[in-house]
Amino acid sequence: MTSLALGPSWLDPTTLISTFGLVGILAVVFAESGLLIGFFLPGDSLLFTTGLLVAGGTYLHQPLWLVCALIVLAAIAGDQVGYLFGRKVGPGLFRRPDSRIFQQENVEKAAAFFDRHGPKAIVLARFVPIVRTFTPIVAGVSRMNYRTFVLFNVVGGVLWGAGVTVLGYFLGQIPFVRDNIEAILVGIVLVSVVPVAVELLRARRSGAAAGDRRPAG
Repeated sequence: MTSLALGPSWLDPTTLISTFGLVGILAVVFAESGLLIGFFLPGDSLLFTTGLLVAGGTYLHQPLWLVCALIVLAAIAGDQVGYLFGRKVGPGLFRRPDSRIFQQENVEKAAAFFDRHGPKAIVLARFVPIVRTFTPIVAGVSRMNYRTFVLFNVVGGVLWGAGVTVLGYFLGQIPFVRDNIEAILVGIVLVSVVPVAVELLRARRSGAAAGDRRPAG
């Protein structure tokens, strides 16, 4: 299997899995699901690659059902931690200064996404890089009803954690996919960032429209 030549080598899904195995996968899923430092981690491509490697028996020798179950649990636990962190920090998160690992812009994107989609944002955000990390935190800041959050968190964790992994497992058994895995992974990365690009474009257009409506002078 080839490596995905995007970003640092240690962020390459195959390198992560070959080095840290299933424990590394679970740690990344947990961190990307709700820790502020996890927004840059390769969630979608990592899960897809996990399915591929389980299908091929490479690096991962656990059964698919066990891998999926553990990934789902890690994803749900990560969002729970993010939600509780948001409740504890509260609105002060929106006044936190930027740093190398924290950008206020990322929180604002997640907040806009949450406002637009309501509770179902907890599920939809799972499939949007960066937004998926900050949305549970924003839900906590907004003090979303806890039972509602848990319900949508479980649904999102299952659809994303098990869904993307199972997709990789079955597609990995198709010769064309197996022979063009690097191009497939690049495609997954590009598709996964489309929603982020759309949100940025909408925000810029909204900002420009608001500026045009301001009275002169």
